[in-house]
Amino acid sequence: MNKSSFFIVGQHAVMEALRNPNRKVLRVFLTEDAKKNIHRKNPNTNLLEEVKVYFKSKKELDKYSSKEQLMHNGYVAEIEHLDQPELKEFIKEKNNLTFVCLDGVTDPRNIGSVIRSAASFNIDGLIVKERHFPKESKLMYKSASGCIEHLNIFEVANINTTLKYLREKNFWVYGFDATSDKDFTKIDWKGNNILLFGSEGFGIKKMTNKYTDFLVKIDINKNIESLNVANS
Repeated sequence: MNKSSFFIVGQHAVMEALRNPNRKVLRVFLTEDAKKNIHRKNPNTNLLEEVKVYFKSKKELDKYSSKEQLMHNGYVAEIEHLDQPELKEFIKEKNNLTFVCLDGVTDPRNIGSVIRSAASFNIDGLIVKERHFPKESKLMYKSASGCIEHLNIFEVANINTTLKYLREKNFWVYGFDATSDKDFTKIDWKGNNILLFGSEGFGIKKMTNKYTDFLVKIDINKNIESLNVANS
């Protein structure tokens, strides 16, 4: 079955896509300097061996990122979507899992930053609402800095239904809320856990709050109202 393809830009996004054996990279557009850099950073592997490579000037590559006002750094690639595991299958016979769940977060830059942090801290997966996930966003891929290649992403139809199901499967749901009196660093993180973050403007939805077991906060300067979800 043919998959839809889309473009990504930026050194880390493109290089990590090339390094991922599960990612189908259809074409790569590079400046001469970018090609040299790929070989310099991967001396024992020819990442471009089975990929169609086209050499372009910086100005020619600008058309792939000027609309989003992104820096391509000499790297553009056309890729296909990864095959992501089904959440219900993934959790079978596994213990001590930790997922991040986003409730209403829609900004591609924030989502990309969350992906980067989640992958960096060995989170087992990111749960997002399918309709809100900008799966072909150049900005998200660039913000994720290649980390999207190292994180399971579970796109679900309904966040509340998913949280209800996971609670029935012995997951604890921790909602991050600045008004909570529980510091998240004081929690004994055992078993299966979900770290739930709300939208940039409104936080966790009232209906979604019903599916949290605990509300916790990140203890910050009392003069500061809250952290951006990407920083959290």
